[in-house]
Amino acid sequence: MQRVTRRGVEWLIEAADDPDDCRRVWADDPRMPILLPTGRLFDVMSVDQRLGTEMFDRLQRSGMPFGPCLIDRKAQRVGFFLGSESHETFTFYLEAETASPPAFRYLGKGCAVVVPGPIPLSDDRYQWYRAPARRPEANPLRPVALATALVASAELLARIDRFDEQYPTPYAAVAALPDDTDR
Repeated sequence: MQRVTRRGVEWLIEAADDPDDCRRVWADDPRMPILLPTGRLFDVMSVDQRLGTEMFDRLQRSGMPFGPCLIDRKAQRVGFFLGSESHETFTFYLEAETASPPAFRYLGKGCAVVVPGPIPLSDDRYQWYRAPARRPEANPLRPVALATALVASAELLARIDRFDEQYPTPYAAVAALPDDTDR
């Protein structure tokens, strides 16, 4: 969980339909989540929490470029921020990675996303995995990185699920060894 910097707060306020109202709400309660429109300053690609958490970890460990990231614990969704109007670029690279992409939601023009307040607490429904530190710079590699991490993370989780099905017990793993292998 992270806190938003002052410049990050200003960027989020700028994205609001009514920036003055957003500023007042957060001045009264910096934990308060707020609904922000997507499509003008940013878009959001959302996946289920298990996949999103794996994606976040993979992106962070690999040093791939990605922007702010939030989690909705009740809906069990993770949202990754992209530059506005990135849908076409994101889907192009996603289709280049796989013929059957994992399930995701893309929030662009005409949609909205609930973002955590600047100072969420650890038990809040909405939290920042990676809070905005400032207005994210345009980076053409961000949609590529998200598409790549989405496919790689989904494949890893599918393999892990198959492992649990194939080897439900230690005995099942040992029984699967060839006869000439020392046990």
